Amino acid sequence: MLEKLDRPWRIFATGLSFATFGLGGLALRLLFFPLLTLFVRDPKRQQRLARLAVHHTFRFFIGYMRALGVLRYELQGVEKLARSGLLILANHPSLIDVVFLISLVPNADCVVKASLANNPFTRGPIRATRYLCNDSGPGLIQDCIASVKAGNNLIIFPEGSRTPLDGNMQLQRGAANIAVRGPCDITPVIIRCEPRGLTKGMPWWKVPERPMHYVIRVEDDIHVSAQDAEAGEAAKAARQLTTRLHDHFLRGSQEHVGA
Repeated sequence: MLEKLDRPWRIFATGLSFATFGLGGLALRLLFFPLLTLFVRDPKRQQRLARLAVHHTFRFFIGYMRALGVLRYELQGVEKLARSGLLILANHPSLIDVVFLISLVPNADCVVKASLANNPFTRGPIRATRYLCNDSGPGLIQDCIASVKAGNNLIIFPEGSRTPLDGNMQLQRGAANIAVRGPCDITPVIIRCEPRGLTKGMPWWKVPERPMHYVIRVEDDIHVSAQDAEAGEAAKAARQLTTRLHDHFLRGSQEHVGA
């Protein structure tokens, strides 16, 4: 009997989770951030406290989904994220990957889609945290480099959108250009999810046959040499690095996740 109720419960619990997420975003926008602006005058401190608030909100959300039975997860090597000034690149199998990563990084910056900056549920947090939007044109790469050099931990998904169910991973060159032109070493994060859920082209209510099991592994840094950007070789170096990252993430994402 319990097995028959498991999947309907997870459908309900997933919907409840996202409703809670939306209400939390509105609460931050309408209550917390106005109070933060009122009582904290220094813009840099406002930004730092806003990012810390989002970090703790996302930690609560992940724990909430686990408590409801929607997912399970295990973390490996997350102590490497305690450093400052990281360029964190990750593969992107599901909708909540960025929530996972920001829940692990207190001073996270990230590149978000411009549409999210106009969404009533996400607009407040994005503006308060001053996350970077992907509609800023050619200046985006320099903004990303400046963020890392300022000591922020910048989270980017080189694919730009979620990996399709067929696993056909296609990386854009923007992340590699940031690494090469910085230059910035890369902290790669492999995110594996089995069974797949909340992925591209899959509505949220189509939950998998059992709870999603995430393994998030922070790997050793990939060193990027300053010489890669010299003598007009930056574009070539970015292409080569993109290919290297593609193979790296593809291998990591195809590893089996134990139940």
